[in-house]
Amino acid sequence: MKETVLDVLMYLFETYMDEEELPDSDRGTLQVELEEAGFNNPQIEKALEWLDDLAERQEAMDTNPNERTIRLFHPVELEHLDANCRGYLMYLEHCGILSSSQRELVIDRLMALGSDEIDTDEIKWVVLMVLFSQPDQHAAYSQMEDIVFEEGIGALH
Repeated sequence: MKETVLDVLMYLFETYMDEEELPDSDRGTLQVELEEAGFNNPQIEKALEWLDDLAERQEAMDTNPNERTIRLFHPVELEHLDANCRGYLMYLEHCGILSSSQRELVIDRLMALGSDEIDTDEIKWVVLMVLFSQPDQHAAYSQMEDIVFEEGIGALH
């Protein structure tokens, strides 16, 4: 089985999602744990770099949630994000799950996965990870968690 960076990230997320952040163990300990879980070293290293870059980019992120922008996609992004994916990102922004700054962070992290083609399931997981890593995003995170785990948004009971 060929694991991807996203597979490693999903494993980490599912393993530690009940905790506020990754355990206080060093990178080597986490790498050993991932190897024992069956992941290969290059993918583990890329996943850990992905997480480091996420933390770094969040610190530099503009956090004006009311800012509305128009997003033009770069040709390289268009190669990886088809119309369905781009529309899904805009939907998440329109319904208030993502701000324009968060959308940019999600696109950056999607491109950093190194996948040839990205689908909406990958977008859902990356959005969930980005929201989880940000403070004061509990409502948006809950909405996205419902979407990812197929409980639906706004279901009437």
